[in-house]
Amino acid sequence: MRLKDIQNTFHQELDAIYLKEEVDSFFYILIESYYNVSRIQLAMNPDYEVDDCNVILNALDSLKREKPLQYILGETEFYGLPFKVNEHVLIPRPETEELVEWIIKHTDNDKQRNILDIGTGSGCIAISLAKHIKKAKVYALDVSSEALKIAKINAQLNNVNIEFIEASILEQPIINAKFDIIVSNPPYVREKEKELMKSNVLDNEPHLALFVKDENPLLFYDAISQFAINNLSKKGLLFFEINEYLGNDMIALLNHNNFSNIELKQDIFKKDRMIKGGLN
Repeated sequence: MRLKDIQNTFHQELDAIYLKEEVDSFFYILIESYYNVSRIQLAMNPDYEVDDCNVILNALDSLKREKPLQYILGETEFYGLPFKVNEHVLIPRPETEELVEWIIKHTDNDKQRNILDIGTGSGCIAISLAKHIKKAKVYALDVSSEALKIAKINAQLNNVNIEFIEASILEQPIINAKFDIIVSNPPYVREKEKELMKSNVLDNEPHLALFVKDENPLLFYDAISQFAINNLSKKGLLFFEINEYLGNDMIALLNHNNFSNIELKQDIFKKDRMIKGGLN
């Protein structure tokens, strides 16, 4: 079957759901992944045919059900590194790359550093930090054993050593180490914000990693802050990715917990997305 005919089928089936440019993007990514055919190659040979079209038509069926492309392929890229993903972990977002960049800029690459990533999911934060901060000893904690399976695969894929811990931060686990940096991108979407989210996220990504109750939206931030008070080294730093609507609440929380030099940072879309604080 001609790839061009399959592309036409993509538009017939998907243009009512996605933008046309987005449909083309899906198609070109899939043919590159499944058939090792680039967009330029297809343009130069529009009659290019494939024997097995089932795999891409199955992907089309998944896209019709609004399954994210990253889950269809089972992989994505984050901070220039490859990561495996499945329904047990969130798909890494560009704003989280900004958080990683911020941490790297605040870290002395010439000194030994202990770093803890709480709620690691796919391991994207922990692994990216381990890759770019050469003297870092990185720990990664998550309550989900299924998420940790993926994170361990990703650590091997990217050739970094991470110490993984299965635990709930809400139970204040005991870890026999002091940390120079603690970072977390915990669940922060309030239940009432579900209506603002796209169905491809709501229907596919793990709610355990996304949502908190409306009446206690800072549940995880408070628990992590309390943990950090007892587990950060002197002059240690705490970094969070946050709900864009709760920046002032986060400043108040960190102030209440006696953190200093608090800095709220916006992402490239001018949304309050990151915050850091230090211990004296």
